[in-house]
Amino acid sequence: MSSLSKYKIAITCYPTVGGSGILASALGHDLARRGHEVHFISYESPFRLNSDDPKIFFHPVRVNSYSLFKYPDYTLPLSVKMAEVVQSFNVRVLHVHYAVPHATAAILARAMLPSEIQPVVVTTLHGTDTNLIGRDPAYRPAIGHALRRSDALTAVSSSLRQQTLDTFGECGDIEVIPNFYVPGTITRDRPSVRAELGIEDGEFLLLHMSNLRPVKRIDLLLEAFAAAKHRNRMRLVFLAGDTFETHREKAAKLGILDRIVVREDVLNVENYLNAADAGVYSSESESFGLGILESMAWGKPVAAFAVGGIPEVVEHGKSGFLHPFGDCQALASSLDRFYEHPEERDRMGAAAAQRARERFSADAVTPLYIQLYERLLENRS
Repeated sequence: MSSLSKYKIAITCYPTVGGSGILASALGHDLARRGHEVHFISYESPFRLNSDDPKIFFHPVRVNSYSLFKYPDYTLPLSVKMAEVVQSFNVRVLHVHYAVPHATAAILARAMLPSEIQPVVVTTLHGTDTNLIGRDPAYRPAIGHALRRSDALTAVSSSLRQQTLDTFGECGDIEVIPNFYVPGTITRDRPSVRAELGIEDGEFLLLHMSNLRPVKRIDLLLEAFAAAKHRNRMRLVFLAGDTFETHREKAAKLGILDRIVVREDVLNVENYLNAADAGVYSSESESFGLGILESMAWGKPVAAFAVGGIPEVVEHGKSGFLHPFGDCQALASSLDRFYEHPEERDRMGAAAAQRARERFSADAVTPLYIQLYERLLENRS
C-alpha cells in the first residue's frame, strides 16, 4: 500500500470550542485536501468544520432521553452511528479524539461489525481524558480498557504521553504526533480590528484565547496583568469559548476591568491574531497549548507558565518567555519586556512563526497520521 493510497476515515471529536475539536477539524480538512474521504460523527457539527467540502461529510448522533435513564446516554447511540457509517461508506479508519467516551464507543462499534469490515481504531489523547478523568477510579478501568483495545494511540506531546503512562501503566505504544495549525484568511485589516476593540494608538494588545475552563487559571492571568508596570498602556483581549462573567469581579478588584476586552465564540480568530502584539497564557496544566501555537504562527511571541507540553511548543528566550507555574510577577515582567523592547519582540515573533511553520504545520503533521493509518491497514491486511 503506497502513500498515494486514498482512505475513507471517520473522525469523532467534541464539537465545542477547544483544542481537540479544532485539531480534529483541521486534520479532516487537510486529509480531504489530500484526496481522502472524511466522515465526522458527533452530536453537533464541529464549530470550525466546513461541511461544504465535497469530501467531508457530517453524521449527527441523535441522543434520546428515556424516562428509564436519569441522564441521557451518548456512548451507545454514538457507537451505533459509528458502526452504521463504517458499514454504509466502507470506512477503514475510526479516528477518535479523546478517550472519553469516544474510544469506548469506537471499540464497541468495531465489535458490532463483521470481522471483514471492522475498521482500525486510532485514539488521540488530548489531556483531560487521561490526566484528569483518568485518575478517577470510577473511570480509570474503562478508559484503560479502551486505550489497550485501540489499534493505535497518539498523544499531542511527550508530556502527555508520559502522564498517560504514569496513570495507566503499560497500555501499548503511544506515538507523539503534535497539534498543528493552518492559518485562515484575514477578512479585516489590523487597524479596523484594533479600532473595533477600542485599542488606541500606541496601546499594546495582549491576546488570550481559550475556553476559560478552571485549568486555564484566568485568576492568575488577571493578577499578572495587574502587576505589569505598563498595564495602562496595554489592553488584554480575551477570545473566549465561555462566559467571562465569573472573572469580572476579580478584574474590577484589581482595577483592570477597563483594560479588558472580551469577545465570545469568535470563528475568525485570524483577524484578532493579526491585530495582536503578543500572546499570554497562564494554564496550570496544558497538554499542548493550541492557542499558543496559533499566536506563534502569526508571529506573536508568547509569555506563559512552563507546564505540560508548553515547553515543547515555545522555546524560552527564542519564541517567548516561560516561567514557573504561579509566578505572576515573572509573567508580568515578560509582558513589560515585550512592551519596552519592540525590536526584541519582533525578533522573537519571527522565530515563533518559523518554528510554527517548520514543526507544527499541516505539511509537517498530517503525513504522520497518514503514515500511521497506512501501517495499521497494512498490518490488518
